[in-house]
Amino acid sequence: MHVLVVHDYGPLGKVLLERLRDTSLQVSPLLVSDPVNANLDALEDWIPEDTDLIVNALWLADPEVAECDPEGTHKAAFSLPVAMAGFARERDMAMLQLSSCYVFDGRKQSGYITSNPGQPVNELGNWQWECEQALRTLLPRHIILRTGWSLARFIRKLQASTRTNETLSLPGRCRGQPVSVRDLARVMTAVIQQLDCGAEVWGTYQYAGAEEINLYELGLAITGLPGIPEGIRIVDEVPDWALMEPVNTTLICTKIRNTFGIKQQPWRSGLVDELATLKKSNGREVASEPAP
Repeated sequence: MHVLVVHDYGPLGKVLLERLRDTSLQVSPLLVSDPVNANLDALEDWIPEDTDLIVNALWLADPEVAECDPEGTHKAAFSLPVAMAGFARERDMAMLQLSSCYVFDGRKQSGYITSNPGQPVNELGNWQWECEQALRTLLPRHIILRTGWSLARFIRKLQASTRTNETLSLPGRCRGQPVSVRDLARVMTAVIQQLDCGAEVWGTYQYAGAEEINLYELGLAITGLPGIPEGIRIVDEVPDWALMEPVNTTLICTKIRNTFGIKQQPWRSGLVDELATLKKSNGREVASEPAP
C-alpha cells in the first residue's frame, strides 16, 4: 500500500514518518508548510497517482490559534481536507483525517462516545465537525480519528510562562485526557498497518491518553519535568483563553480498542519524551518536498 503523509513543520509529521518508514509500507511525505495559502486546484501535482491512502497529519489541536485566525482555520481544518477527500473519491483512494475533542461542547457529564453528535463551542471545533460531516458524505473509505488534548500545547504554555516570569492560570474545572505526539503516531501507524492488511473498518474513532485529569493538575504534572525551570507559579483560575475550553473533553476509546486492538497508554509515561520531541521539532528536520 502506498501511503501519502501530508504534514507541516510540527513534530507529528516527523515522528509518524519515522515510524511508517520502519514498516513494509511504501511511504511518501508531502510537506504543506502553509495550509492557509495552499493551492487546492493543484492536487494532481501534490498527490501521486498510485496513492492508496492519504494520511492528513496536520494536527490542529489549539483552539486559541484558531480563534485568532478564523479564515485560516476554515482553510486548514475544512477546505484542504475536504478537497483532498473529493480528490480521493474520484481516484478510489482512502483517507485518514485527524479531528479532536473540540467537536463537543463539554456539557455531557460522562465521557463522549464516537456516535455523540458534535456541538462545538469554538472555531476549531466548528470546522472540524463540519469536516467530519463532509468526509462521511464524500468518501465512504475514510478513517476519522478524534484526539484528546495536545500534551505539547500545555508544555509550551509552561515554557512561555517561564520566559515571561508570569503566573500561569489553568482552569481546574476543565477535564480531559492529553495525548503525546509519539503516542498518536503509534496509534496512527497501527491503524494504517491494519488497513494495509485489508481491514474494512472505515468510520470514526477516538483516542486519548489513559487517565482523565483537569488542566490545573496537568500543569502541576508538567512542572516536575526535567528541563522545566523551577519556581513556576500555577493558579487554578479561568483565563480569557479558557472561556473557549469545554468543561469536559473526556473521550471513550473502547471502539478503537475493540476494532484495532489499540490500548490507551498513560500520558504521564510520555511527558519526558514529549519535551524532548518538542526541542527536536524546532529544527524542522522533516525531509519532504513542499506542496505547490
